Amino acid sequence: MVFESGYLALFFASFLAATVVPFSSEALLLGMVVAKYDVYTSIGVATMGNWLGGMSSYGIGWLGKTQWIEKYFRIKPEQIERTRAKIAGKEMWISFFTWLPGIGDVIAVLLGLLKVNIWNVSIGMFLGKLARYVVWAYVTIEVMEKI
Repeated sequence: MVFESGYLALFFASFLAATVVPFSSEALLLGMVVAKYDVYTSIGVATMGNWLGGMSSYGIGWLGKTQWIEKYFRIKPEQIERTRAKIAGKEMWISFFTWLPGIGDVIAVLLGLLKVNIWNVSIGMFLGKLARYVVWAYVTIEVMEKI
């Protein structure tokens, strides 16, 4: 059932939406909920796709070098270390907000570039993306019931 083409499309749309490719997976999730696809499976598939896409952005950042930040953005090494110190202990909360449109991808790449703990990022990112799709599906269902 999960390998049905609608769910596969949702997975890939959600994956792309979590990368630097400008794409919206919410519209597809809305369409699937309206078309009476299983809400829980749809939320799960969208969350997994978006989470894996976000983790790929984190991975791209991890492959980067802090020397690039210094060279291309003219940020001094001391500032980079101060930033690392400021986010220490808050990695999970920061990664929770990678679901935000526009800046979420940048957050994921920067967390990777700063070599933030992968487990904290992974858990925080997953919970944020899950919350996003749960809220989106709930609002869709509520609006549908009022129509």
